[in-house]
Amino acid sequence: MDLVTKIDVQELNFYYGSKQALKDISIICPEKRVTAIIGPSGCGKSTFIRTLNRMNDVLTGTRVEGRILIDDQDILEPGVDVVQLRRSVGMVFQKPNPFPKSIFDNVAYGLRINGLKDRQRLPEVVEKSLRQAALWEEVKDRLRDNAFSLSGGQQQRLCIARALAVRPEVILFDEPCSAIDPIATAKIEELIFALKEQYTVVIVTHNMQQAGRVSDFTAFLMMGELVEFDKTDKIFTNPSSKLTEDYVTGRFG
Repeated sequence: MDLVTKIDVQELNFYYGSKQALKDISIICPEKRVTAIIGPSGCGKSTFIRTLNRMNDVLTGTRVEGRILIDDQDILEPGVDVVQLRRSVGMVFQKPNPFPKSIFDNVAYGLRINGLKDRQRLPEVVEKSLRQAALWEEVKDRLRDNAFSLSGGQQQRLCIARALAVRPEVILFDEPCSAIDPIATAKIEELIFALKEQYTVVIVTHNMQQAGRVSDFTAFLMMGELVEFDKTDKIFTNPSSKLTEDYVTGRFG
């Protein structure tokens, strides 16, 4: 089956002030596949994933060079509608960050600010999003409860439902399981695996086993540079670089 390129990152450089955090990164993320970004702490994983929906724009003193094409359009061009970009490239963060609202209103939030006011349509989309996030059966009788009444793992799935509600094309996960327990982690991993039927997924993880379980392609970053990018099974069983082999076998990191 031929893969279609969804995200094409070309010669990406990123600076925090005078400090260069990413050096000449080029990666292709195929459509409806999961691409994992691995590497030791401080290697630029989170910086990289945040360039894909321009979340780094909110930080002062940053600078970016290169091109990031999503569906052949360079999202770094000056005229890009960043609000629209973040609607089509959703993000789930390291720690669950539900709003201090009801479960229903958390999922409906993005729909409402995007203009969906239809009283019949809203509940349909909220239910569909919660089902996609494998949370509906657990919360369907308590939609008016505060989101903070949920467990950590449920809150993270709620944040995934919130991201899905506005129908993005790409979903970015930045260490989505680092703040939750192993059972909740297994549910999120199952969910990520299911999401690639409809979405292009990019996940940053420090957990090598997780990258091996959920991703189709893996990029290994080290000190802001791309060491190796390939199919996940090749990265983990027959990497081209000795540095990659040392990292995935646990010799450092």
